[in-house]
Amino acid sequence: QVQVVESGGGLVQAEGSLRLSCAASGRTGSSYAMGWFRQAPGKEREFVAAITRSGGTTDYADSVKGRFTISRDNAKNTVYLQMNSLKPEDTAVYYCAARRLPILSMTWGHYDYWGQGNQVTVSS
Repeated sequence: QVQVVESGGGLVQAEGSLRLSCAASGRTGSSYAMGWFRQAPGKEREFVAAITRSGGTTDYADSVKGRFTISRDNAKNTVYLQMNSLKPEDTAVYYCAARRLPILSMTWGHYDYWGQGNQVTVSS
């Protein structure tokens, strides 16, 4: 079993920055590919970014490319999502997820463990 806990959300003005952290603990959390997803009110959960177990490969939704950066520190079993140039449409609950395979996926159903979600609100 792997426990996933996000932190770092909050309220920020448009064009501001936030960094989300995701700590994976339990059964070798660093062995998993990790992903970030988000869900805005009335909308479906959508892919944001993902990273392989090694950290060597990343992928991003088109809507966040060039603004968000996913990274990981396996020594700390922690994944980060650096969000810059935030827009009001980035407002959502952000979820971190772990996948029992080392390769990344953009499909939320491919992830096995989920955090509780962290609210990010961007004001205009």
